[in-house]
Amino acid sequence: MRWLLLSVLSTGLLLIGLDNSILYTALPMIQAELGAAPSQGLWIINAYPLVVAGLMLGTGTLGDKVGHARMFTIGLFLFGIASLCCAFAPTSEILIAARGFLGVGAAVMMPATLALIQQTFTVDRERNTAVGIWASVATVGAAAGPLVGGFLLEHFWWGSIFLVNVPIVVLALVAVALLRPVNQPHALAKWDAFSTVLSVLTLVCFTLTIKGQLWFVAPAALGAWAFARRQARLVHPLLTFDIFRNRIFSAGVAAAALAYVGIAAVELLTAQRFQTVAGFSPLEAGAIVSAIVVASLPSSIIGGAVLHRTGFFPLIVGGMVVAAAGSLIAAFNVENLAVFLVAMLCVGAGVGAVFSVASTAIIGSAPKHREGMAASVEEISYELGALTGVALLGTMMGSLHARFAAGGHGIAGSPDGAYDLAYAVVLSIVAAILLGTAAACAWLLRGNPKRPAASSS
Repeated sequence: MRWLLLSVLSTGLLLIGLDNSILYTALPMIQAELGAAPSQGLWIINAYPLVVAGLMLGTGTLGDKVGHARMFTIGLFLFGIASLCCAFAPTSEILIAARGFLGVGAAVMMPATLALIQQTFTVDRERNTAVGIWASVATVGAAAGPLVGGFLLEHFWWGSIFLVNVPIVVLALVAVALLRPVNQPHALAKWDAFSTVLSVLTLVCFTLTIKGQLWFVAPAALGAWAFARRQARLVHPLLTFDIFRNRIFSAGVAAAALAYVGIAAVELLTAQRFQTVAGFSPLEAGAIVSAIVVASLPSSIIGGAVLHRTGFFPLIVGGMVVAAAGSLIAAFNVENLAVFLVAMLCVGAGVGAVFSVASTAIIGSAPKHREGMAASVEEISYELGALTGVALLGTMMGSLHARFAAGGHGIAGSPDGAYDLAYAVVLSIVAAILLGTAAACAWLLRGNPKRPAASSS
């Protein structure tokens, strides 16, 4: 029965992952249909992870209070309603708002998936395997989004990329009703709404800052300071910063966040490049990106299954190095499709190994009464990674392309040499980020621990 429950939880996670990346191939068509400006296009993508990341700490702690099974059911319902709103949005402004609403559903549902796995699988080896499967589904959802979006756009109108969520949500709700997972509320847990508001406002200012609006630096810093100060004064904070003293926990957070920066940037920019420069259809461009899925699924499952033997070091550090190598190969071989596909396979294999065990490192390092908090931090790591990858590196790509085109620079023989030069520079930066993260994680994981050491705080 517990493995059936895992399949239902993974279904919810698959939807959340898909909606992070499904717009990568659909965005050009949506912008054309709704007349959205380039800045609105980035907000259509980023409204979702922004709301998810901003609400996640609050919903994770709320799940500790009311029970994670109940939160998962509520989140599924909200996600289905929001998907309908997105599918039939008549303007870009309404679509941005609907994407934010979709983020609310995801934020309610997401921490519950990992917390329920932690509660259901009590044997270390089974739990590691379950988390590996869970992480593989998250990776596949994120990586398959461009392919699924491309396929739907080949046959239906753009709203179908959201409407496809609805029947899956209905089936998942029926399955939850039949399986009846145990709801374990903790009456003493507290939820602080004002802390949640502070976290959302801080992330909005942070996003505007990395998009180039530097006057939001001060509000972002002030919001972060106010949030941290409030947590220190609360009896039941949304986040206790001493949890980061656990170096396995911190390594997991760093690996999850920065690996997702890389995969989000690679997926978005690759899908856009093959459509705008090479003239590929959305489905063809999505198929190129889907090479990441082919490699990430087995590496993620295997990573979770062998963690008890290999330890965290080779999977996280090694995975980062492999993904960095793939990004660097892809950067300078975009015209050689065979080599480029091999590079995408390297990216997928690397991040798949990282994601499966990073999740175990985070959730397994928290004391039992803070499972919801740890699950929220884990998911925030991914969402902040996606948000930063799209906002920062997507904006950088546009600026570099304009600069290289104006200066007459580019890669000889390319249909758009300036675009491909900018693409090469940004993917090289992705490789540098991944290698820097590998070095930091190597230090945090010195001694190669084979299981997370739960904190007692």
